[in-house]
Amino acid sequence: MRLPLPSGRGGRMSLGSVVAIVAVMWFLGVDPMTLLAGGGNQVGIDPGVLLGGEEGRPTGEPFRATPEEEQLVDFVSFVLDDTQNIWARLLPGYREATLVLFRGATRSACGTGQSEMGPFYCPGDRKVYIDLSFYGDLRRRFGAPGDFAQAYVLAHEIGHHVQNLTGIEGRMRNAQRSDPRGANALSVRMELQADCFAGVWGHHAERRDILEPGDVEEGLRAAAAIGDDRLQQQAGQGVHPESFTHGSSAQRVEWLRRGLESGDPDACDTFAG
Repeated sequence: MRLPLPSGRGGRMSLGSVVAIVAVMWFLGVDPMTLLAGGGNQVGIDPGVLLGGEEGRPTGEPFRATPEEEQLVDFVSFVLDDTQNIWARLLPGYREATLVLFRGATRSACGTGQSEMGPFYCPGDRKVYIDLSFYGDLRRRFGAPGDFAQAYVLAHEIGHHVQNLTGIEGRMRNAQRSDPRGANALSVRMELQADCFAGVWGHHAERRDILEPGDVEEGLRAAAAIGDDRLQQQAGQGVHPESFTHGSSAQRVEWLRRGLESGDPDACDTFAG
């Protein structure tokens, strides 16, 4: 992926260039978030309070990126801001979500979030929670490297935020309570729609020449890597579609591709039929 100049006056900056400029801005006492947000907008990253001990009590220490994580923090800052800018154009009355970075475990309005859960969105506080170590797992454990693969994961969680804002999430939860036996099938439809919404953002990113050759393939490879059937096989289990909660690899690829090709949220109705 290419990070465009925040001024919008043409030209591009590599991710390494952005990191170098951020370091200089810190040295000069200038808040680099003004750069990462495209000029003055709050990026919306919340340094989550880390939890520790067997009881999961707050340590009182906020998340602080290690030198190895700083480049990744800059990248997710850009993706968060760009994704939400697109949805603000597509969805009247859009209200921004906040990204919480944490390590190990943190508290959310949906309970304790842990690294093992992977990235998640909590409708109760409208926040996306990510332990950055997941991106290493995505590359090493799931065989899905690449910056657009990382961007897809975050855009998927923002897709859940869109579902929350539009009432889709609430209606789905009510339907699950009414039909517990159909809860998994409804969850799959919900997750596939979030994949499609991630593709919608990717479509608009590509139109603005942010994507590079191979980026789309990275995203599709990541979607396939975290399909329920692939994960069950990795765990040494048989494939049990009735237990799926996110969809098969083929389904996830199909709906991400649909969003990428259409750029239209209306093309993402996974609940039709």
